[in-house]
Amino acid sequence: MAVRDRMVRAIRNFFWSRGFQETETPLMVPSVIPESYLEHFKTSLIDRKRTKRPMYLTASPESSLKKLLTAGVGNCFEITKSFRNSDTDSNLHNPEFSILEWYRVHADYFSLMDDCENLIQYIFNTLHPDDKTNILTYQNKKIDLSPPWIRLTMEKAFKRYAGISIKETINTNSNNLRSCFDLTCIAPIATQKGYRVENDSTWESVFNQIFLNEVEPHIASETKPVILYDYPKPMAALAKVKNDDPAIAQRMEFYIGGLELGDGYTELTDPAEQKKRFLTDLRLIRKAKKTMVKPDDDFIEALRMGLPPCAGIAIGLDRLAMLFTNSDKIQDILWFPYESEKGSLKQ
Repeated sequence: MAVRDRMVRAIRNFFWSRGFQETETPLMVPSVIPESYLEHFKTSLIDRKRTKRPMYLTASPESSLKKLLTAGVGNCFEITKSFRNSDTDSNLHNPEFSILEWYRVHADYFSLMDDCENLIQYIFNTLHPDDKTNILTYQNKKIDLSPPWIRLTMEKAFKRYAGISIKETINTNSNNLRSCFDLTCIAPIATQKGYRVENDSTWESVFNQIFLNEVEPHIASETKPVILYDYPKPMAALAKVKNDDPAIAQRMEFYIGGLELGDGYTELTDPAEQKKRFLTDLRLIRKAKKTMVKPDDDFIEALRMGLPPCAGIAIGLDRLAMLFTNSDKIQDILWFPYESEKGSLKQ
């Protein structure tokens, strides 16, 4: 745990030295950003009259931080707890986890890529001040952390490792961008590769099968960190799309030693487009029979007030601690890891 503590101090020093404002946002909120791939924790707030009001534990501080950006806070970061239901029985997930999130105003996702390279190297240098190699050993693999890292578009990654173009999976005969991402084109490709396509499958769920089985394993074998960017629009609900291709979003993720560590965007600032995406995700949440949530209308209103052009990213601090302590299980770096129910005391 001493390494984890020093890592968190290094993170704060990194952002403080660059003029970022540290913030503190609520963990329990009355409404959330609907994201179809998440399960939220839902609870109730009971007032003095015993009236119940639905509340949610935050899956990230994103909505609150963007409201602060609208209010003019400028470059900011937060280290906090977040909660995602059903994230159990995994060496990489815990229902309650620590998260680092930061935003740069008047910046895009390429600025985030530079930040990630500099931050990780700063942490390494802080933890190993006498080591000038920038070589981190993780699970018997030596990884060169020095910039520049490997940067691949999702299109290049799919062509290189899965042998297909993302464009082949999109229904380009449709005039509607939403229906471009149906099962028309991706289902036969996935079936031919041996994947199962169910009646309730979505384009995104089928795409993820191919990605997790054919792309991620190759990324894990690289001896430098890897940044993937330019994701298909359905996989980036809060990201701005590319000006020259509205089917592709300005999203990036980075991996080190096979660990997926950070997820960032050039942030969407259009309130009308954001509301459309909210409605799409609510439909998908309902279809998947997940916990229905109340969408954060105040977030849409904040966008109407004027979210400045910005880019933001979230990093899982527990996984980052796994990396710097050479741990293969998230439970090993948590003070109180989740444990499945072992039974109750007899009365």
